[in-house]
Amino acid sequence: MDENNKPKKPIIYYYAVVMLILCLLNLFMLPQMRQAQIVKTTYDTFITEIDEDKIAEVEVQSNQILFKKTGDETVYRTGIMNDPGLTERLLEHKVKFSSEIVEQTSPWISLLVSWLFPILLATFLLRALMSRGSMGSGGSPFNLGKSNARVYKGSEQEIRFKDVAGEDEAKENLQEIVTYLHDPSKYKHIGATMPKGILLVGPPGTGKTMLAKAVAGESNVPFFSISGSEFVEMFVGMGASKVRDLFKNAKEKAPCIVFIDEIDAIGGKRNTGALSGANDEREQTLNQLLTEMDGFEGNSGVVILAATNRPESLDPALLRPGRFDRRVPVELPDLQGREEILRVHAKKVKTEKNIDYNVIARMASGASGAELANIVNEAALRAVRENRNVVSQKDLEESIEVVFAGYQKKNAILTDEEKLRVSYHEIGHALVAALQTDSAPVQKITIIPRTSGALGYTMQIEEGNHYLYTKEELENRIATLTGGRAAEEVKFGTISTGASNDIEQATKIARSMIAMYGMSDDFDMVAMATVNSRYLGGDATLACSDKTSAAIDARVIRLVRQQHAKARQLLEDHRDDLDRISRYLYEKETITGEEFMSILKEGNDMTVPAETAD
Repeated sequence: MDENNKPKKPIIYYYAVVMLILCLLNLFMLPQMRQAQIVKTTYDTFITEIDEDKIAEVEVQSNQILFKKTGDETVYRTGIMNDPGLTERLLEHKVKFSSEIVEQTSPWISLLVSWLFPILLATFLLRALMSRGSMGSGGSPFNLGKSNARVYKGSEQEIRFKDVAGEDEAKENLQEIVTYLHDPSKYKHIGATMPKGILLVGPPGTGKTMLAKAVAGESNVPFFSISGSEFVEMFVGMGASKVRDLFKNAKEKAPCIVFIDEIDAIGGKRNTGALSGANDEREQTLNQLLTEMDGFEGNSGVVILAATNRPESLDPALLRPGRFDRRVPVELPDLQGREEILRVHAKKVKTEKNIDYNVIARMASGASGAELANIVNEAALRAVRENRNVVSQKDLEESIEVVFAGYQKKNAILTDEEKLRVSYHEIGHALVAALQTDSAPVQKITIIPRTSGALGYTMQIEEGNHYLYTKEELENRIATLTGGRAAEEVKFGTISTGASNDIEQATKIARSMIAMYGMSDDFDMVAMATVNSRYLGGDATLACSDKTSAAIDARVIRLVRQQHAKARQLLEDHRDDLDRISRYLYEKETITGEEFMSILKEGNDMTVPAETAD
């Protein structure tokens, strides 16, 4: 459990304190203010009321005269005039002389109201704001400069390597750290030193943080966890102070593991331009981190783990040998890895005994560990919604569609014409894929709208792991993407907006073929684009002249146009199949890949309802 983190008081606590202070102010200060209300009047009125015996009490001060009327508690005020006979006049009319017409506040109450309460109010408000994170992660004025890293005892860290599936290479790399923390003597004996820092890199959701916790759990040593953003403070120098405090505590509890998540928040490349002063705080924090990592003594028993999905943005000084010596990729799981991850998460829910996790893993191609966990959870939620006690194969398959395409839009009702157009569009994709070689088999076709905006989709799944793609395979993929638009052209003679996502994907593949993969005779093996943040989408930026960029655009257009023409020709050659299967999908709304291939092979043996014919 967390050792250092004291539970934060709820915000209602601070509201209660403020309300108490306001009540005290209302009790002591406001009555005095009400009593101190004084009505101003003229001196001649004052004299007239004396003569009429209306004045009961008077107080003559150096700069004013205060008085009360008979039967009236209101205090009246008038100015001082040169009137030597005033005292005799007051005595003559038996007016009482007083020294405290307005009651004076106790000096102690005055001190409380004037000084102590404002100070307390300001202090509590400041603490409340800081505890909510407005001044960084210090938590209070007395904790600025403290690292506030969450510390877990090794015995309390429940995650082990067996709980992390699909990352066998990463676990093998990190197993050496566990061995070293268990028995560092054999490394000292041979003169070997362990890496001071290990950097876990990979896309979001692949289990980098879980791997770090698993290392701590297997090693049974204290585990310090902190995010890179928690070092960033509004006060210059506080981030560096937090780094010093973190490493000081780590050395005291060695052997231990220090884990810095999202280290790119403080470890980014330093700015060498004229505006470098704008990032003084972040750079001071980074410099202190570099110093602390250099300052480690060999075999000190402190291992630094860090995670990032932007390794290209890190400062080179942080990545040099002697600091982060080893980089461990934590990539998206392959087919076998996805199946293992699904099985691990499926143990947490009740499932039927005949679940085929291999099919689910193939359908979830490209999914991260976090997405696979979400798929299992969505399947469990679906089972509960349908009042069932166990998760079925259908639940898992439907949950994949929910995670990647969104929920079914129950209120989205297409017109008959739109529904027929979407049917032809999706069958166009499926038919072009089936008529080409080296295309992934069709798993499912549906025309039920989804919350992602898709009016339908065609799901293709690879039979196994696919790491390399040939030029012909990519061209076939572009042709498949254009098959939806081509089917609309063949059937209706017009086009619609339904192909917007297809156009985007086809253009992206074609541009990558020309500018990045060297699949063009004109540019040969020359890179015309660079990939930025490949773990965060991998968008490419052209790195060429305007003239070359225009030439690339022309070749991209030509390539997509060629594959579009190929797809249209295939559909025209198989017009009967297109019409027959599209009408069947129009009736059924959702068909499996097996149904699709069966209809395609059976040809005219399939009976089509008469009302669906044109």
